[in-house]
Amino acid sequence: MKLDKITIESAKATGRRYHDACGAAHGLDLVGERWALLVIRELMFGPRRFGDLKADLCGLSANVLTQRLEGLEEAGIVRKRKLPPPASVQVYELTDWGYEAQPVFEVLGRWAARSPRHDPTLPISAVSTMMSLRTMFDAEAAKGLTARIGFVFGDRSFVATIANDDLTSERAEIADCAVVFEGEPSAVIEYVYGKRPLAEMEAEGRLTVTGDRALAERFQTFFGLPEKA
Repeated sequence: MKLDKITIESAKATGRRYHDACGAAHGLDLVGERWALLVIRELMFGPRRFGDLKADLCGLSANVLTQRLEGLEEAGIVRKRKLPPPASVQVYELTDWGYEAQPVFEVLGRWAARSPRHDPTLPISAVSTMMSLRTMFDAEAAKGLTARIGFVFGDRSFVATIANDDLTSERAEIADCAVVFEGEPSAVIEYVYGKRPLAEMEAEGRLTVTGDRALAERFQTFFGLPEKA
């Protein structure tokens, strides 16, 4: 099999490359710039506006976000389009190939959570929270359960579906959910991984829970962080 040399003419593409045939090295050519992977992460649940991306990526300037979006678009990972009326706003979304990176976040997230330096109390976005639940789900603890769990973070809502000993999640309107959690993403993380009593978090105003309270309390047992390395 003959391998053809590919010449990349773009200055952006050639600016910081490893010049290594390893697939992992080329992957870093594509997404190794600071913030690039996190931009991809924030698009994993569907299209987002520029301002929404910037708001959820603490510390990222508008200039750098523009650069990362342009680079990812050039690489074929992200595309932009204009939503039809009445919205009529420009959004960014992952291409089909871009969505294929999802397992990378699950493997990297589980691996990095074992670091003694990992601090779960730092700020976390709604998307990152939902991806964390996917990653850390304990199928054995929820064995045999079928349920829809809703999450409301400000003006955004997500639904996690537990079925067939698996958890999937999507950005969606709250409908037919057995229980709904409402609060900041960090509150859900603290409840699920910090194992704080639900009543205590409700009393503090951190979480509001509606629906099946027994399931809400059991939900906490479906997740756990891996042991430190």
